[in-house]
Amino acid sequence: MSAAMLSVRVARKTVEAEDIASFELVSTDGAPLPAFAAGSHIDVQLPGGGPTRQYSLCNDPAESHRYLIAVLRDAASRGGSAGMHERVKEGDVLAISAPKNHFALAHDAQSHLLLAGGIGVTPLLCMAERLAHAGGEFEMHYCTRSAARTAFRERIARSVFAPRVAFHFDDGAAGQKLDIAALLAAPRAGRHLYVCGPKGFMDAVLSGARAQGWPEAQIHYEFFAADAAPKAGDGSFEVMLASSGRVITVAPDRSVVQALAEAGVSVATSCEQGVCGTCLTRVIEGEPDHRDLYLTPEEQAANDQFLPCCSRARSARLVLDL
Repeated sequence: MSAAMLSVRVARKTVEAEDIASFELVSTDGAPLPAFAAGSHIDVQLPGGGPTRQYSLCNDPAESHRYLIAVLRDAASRGGSAGMHERVKEGDVLAISAPKNHFALAHDAQSHLLLAGGIGVTPLLCMAERLAHAGGEFEMHYCTRSAARTAFRERIARSVFAPRVAFHFDDGAAGQKLDIAALLAAPRAGRHLYVCGPKGFMDAVLSGARAQGWPEAQIHYEFFAADAAPKAGDGSFEVMLASSGRVITVAPDRSVVQALAEAGVSVATSCEQGVCGTCLTRVIEGEPDHRDLYLTPEEQAANDQFLPCCSRARSARLVLDL
C-alpha cells in the first residue's frame, strides 16, 4: 500500500435505498481519521487490484472516528460501483486516500442553496450538517426518481435541519416537483448555489442559473463523470513530450493516457473519467479539446492545462510538460 493511502475497515454496510448502499469506514488501528471539510471526497481502492473510485464523504465533518460514503449501483458500471455492492462486505479492509476537497463551502457566503439530484446528495448532506452546526442560513432541495430511491430520507427527517429540506420525486404529484427557473430567479449578492447529481440534472440547474444571471463565483458544482468515450469524427493527433522531444501519436480510439502508457510513459490517474484532476497536465503549445468536468470554463479557455484521461486535441499536436 502506498504511504499516501490509509487502511480502513468496513464497520457497517447498509442498504440506504434501492440500489444505494452506504459504507461506514473506520481506521484499522483505531486512530482518528484525518479531518475533512464539507464537500470532501476520498479515493477508494477496491480489493484485489480493482479500480480506484472517488466517493463523497456524507457524515458530519465534526466526526473523526469514521468516514461515511454511499454508492449507487450503476447499470453501466466498469467495476467500481458493482464491485462495492457485490464484493465489499463488513469487516473488509480497504485502502483509501486522505480527504480531498474540490467542492468546498464558500464560508463568506451569506446564504446557501443546496440542490441534490439522486446520489449527488452525499456531499450536500455533509454541507447541510456543517451549516446547521455553524448556524448558517441555507435551504436544500433533494430530487430523486421516487421515495424508494431516496437515500438518507430517515436521517434527514431526524436531523435538526429537516425543516430546511424539501423532497421532490419524479413519480410524485406535479405540484411537488422542483421548479428550477422559479427557484433560481432573482439571484442576489451573497447567496451561493451548490449542485451535484446526474449530468442531466446538473446541466438543467447550471444552465438555468446562468440564464438567470447568477455570477460564476456564486455557482459551485461537482460532476460524477465526463463523457470519455470516443466520438464520431475523432481523429488522430500527436503529443510531444517537452522533456525529451519524443512524439507519440494518439489514435482515434485511444485516450492520451492510454497512448502514453502504450509508449511506456506513465501518467498518474485515478478516476479516468475527467472529474478528479489527478492527471492534470500542463499544455505548453497547441489547443486542447476539453472534455473534462474538473476545470472551470475559464480554466479550459486558457488552454494551458488539460486532463489527458478524457480530453483530446483541436490542433494537430500538443506539447505537454512531461
